[in-house]
Amino acid sequence: MSKSLIAVGSTRGPKLDAVRDVLKLCAEQLGPNVQFEVFSFAVDSGVGHTPLSSVESMRGARQRTEALMQMASVKGSIYQYFVGLEGGLEVIERTQSHESNRENIGLAGNGDRRVFLESWAYVSDGSRGHFGRSGGIELPPALAHEVLDKGVELAIAIDKFAGTAGIRDNRGAWGVLSNNLITRRDAFRTALVAAFAPFFDVNLFRVARAAS
Repeated sequence: MSKSLIAVGSTRGPKLDAVRDVLKLCAEQLGPNVQFEVFSFAVDSGVGHTPLSSVESMRGARQRTEALMQMASVKGSIYQYFVGLEGGLEVIERTQSHESNRENIGLAGNGDRRVFLESWAYVSDGSRGHFGRSGGIELPPALAHEVLDKGVELAIAIDKFAGTAGIRDNRGAWGVLSNNLITRRDAFRTALVAAFAPFFDVNLFRVARAAS
């Protein structure tokens, strides 16, 4: 059995557990008879502590991956995949829609904005890379106010709301908001499957690129 090394741009337990889960889940598609070994590194995302848009979260995930690739190049290390993970918010404001559609998307009576927590992944094999995203879960207005209007880091704000400490290293904000039906690990697992899909479903994505 051959060994495949995976570099992950985080030392957080839920993120690393999600990577290991997905490598086990997708092992047959990614590499039959391959043993995956995960290496974790603390790298900078280059974005704010709580990204405030999908674009910023995507940039953070990708920049973590690029930092890993640069580090590997300097050290002469060889990895099959580089993985960047980023959690952040997506803010939908009333100004993003026409006034006539305000009721249709349910902004009325909710402070004219809705804020969703998302988890993003970016996976590269060194030559090409792909994004994956979890679903989104809505933040209560009071929690959104703490983060968006008062500038409190989400990890700190969610600890305060839940009355405990270190939540992001366990169930995460996802677990608090979903009553543990979806944990931080679960959300990143979904994002990772989506990001790895182009690597194990090569024929489909090759056809899609050709058609475009």
